[in-house]
Amino acid sequence: MPSSIIYIFVMLVAIIIWFALLKRPVYEGVLLSFILLLTITGTWSNIYIYIDDALSTSLLYSMVSFVAMSIILTKTKIIDSCIAIILSLIGRITGGAGYTAVVASAFMGALSGSGPGNVMATGAITIPAMKKSGFPSHLAANIESNASYMGNMIPPSSNIVAALGAFTALYPNVNLTTGQFWIVLWGISIWFVLQRIIMVWSFCKYYKVKPIPKDELPDLRETLRKGWKGLLLPIIIILPFLLDYLLKDSLFAARLGETGAKYFSSSILLFIGGVAAIYACCVAEDKSVVKIKNIAKFFSNSVQTIAPAIGVCIFGYMIGALFADLNVASEMGEIIMNWNFGKLGMVIAICLITCFMGMVIPGSSLVVIFGSMFITVLEAVGCNPLLVAAMLPCICGVMCGITPPLGLGMYAGMTLAESDFDKTFKNNLWWVAAQFILEVVVLMGWLPIMGL
Repeated sequence: MPSSIIYIFVMLVAIIIWFALLKRPVYEGVLLSFILLLTITGTWSNIYIYIDDALSTSLLYSMVSFVAMSIILTKTKIIDSCIAIILSLIGRITGGAGYTAVVASAFMGALSGSGPGNVMATGAITIPAMKKSGFPSHLAANIESNASYMGNMIPPSSNIVAALGAFTALYPNVNLTTGQFWIVLWGISIWFVLQRIIMVWSFCKYYKVKPIPKDELPDLRETLRKGWKGLLLPIIIILPFLLDYLLKDSLFAARLGETGAKYFSSSILLFIGGVAAIYACCVAEDKSVVKIKNIAKFFSNSVQTIAPAIGVCIFGYMIGALFADLNVASEMGEIIMNWNFGKLGMVIAICLITCFMGMVIPGSSLVVIFGSMFITVLEAVGCNPLLVAAMLPCICGVMCGITPPLGLGMYAGMTLAESDFDKTFKNNLWWVAAQFILEVVVLMGWLPIMGL
């Protein structure tokens, strides 16, 4: 048996036993698998090199920046006002609460990068609204969980930076700005948002869902008066990347030079999270919330939330450095290419591999460890490598959260909706199937994608 298969098997078994059987945190399982791999491969002498590689990755600090931003946005309740505005606008149409869940949860998920956390945050508002308008509990749970997990693939989610790192590792000389990459990601995300809206529309017809009663809708004028400042948040986050994409040659490269423009593009990832957080503090309705001592308390109380997410990324980067040293990804790539599948067969195979591995390995770690290999394999059969890189957060991060039996998003939605497991499980299979089919369609290049 090839050594790469053995190493991957050891990693998967260690994480499964630690997380699924012993019910311990997944980041501990990733660390344990790293220790076991060091022992098996006899590479303990290189441990400091692997740790240094992980901590020297600038993308890691971008992830920290966005996680910190999401805490500020949640605590200032700026997102709640945005949800209220969306609900007051489209809640009056048939199935409006479901469409609100899709739009609001996708946006909030992009900011937080946390599927289960987003389900609990936005679902507390959207799930009761859906149930009041006639959505069955199990459907409300699945709409919320499937919409929330889109946050893993929609910028400015912290999960996105790992995919950009996988692409630039393969093509360091390609003149690709962060803004260009994000435009492609938004272009992809539009199709998945549309797919979920169509799913909601179909289920509304099937279950004969009605609009939210008018007397239970938020008043549009009042919600706009209180929450219009929150609507500027997407502009503050998106505009720098849009300008980077549109003006990279005519302005930034001309004034800063090609190298300067490249590093300016990379720096956007580091400062935009802070800018958005400062804006949220400035427009917060309750100014007592954003006092320095309270902000410090927010972060102190959120350590248990932040540490696991960051820990998984760090340990994932460490395993990635170890696997690079052992040529695991390249050897696995050769094995997969020897299957001699055509383009469609290889796309389906990679989507299946990421789906099953994503049940055990966090999406960001999966991208870090195998992202470059997935790009190389799919490029070899004719896929656009930039498109593949932009799809990594989708095939690695989204599917892992919505696929039973280990889909954490589904369980979070069930908790809020108080839905039956069997009904939720069966209904969720429709969402998983639709997600998988659209992944294949996009990777095959059968849909126009903005930015390509």
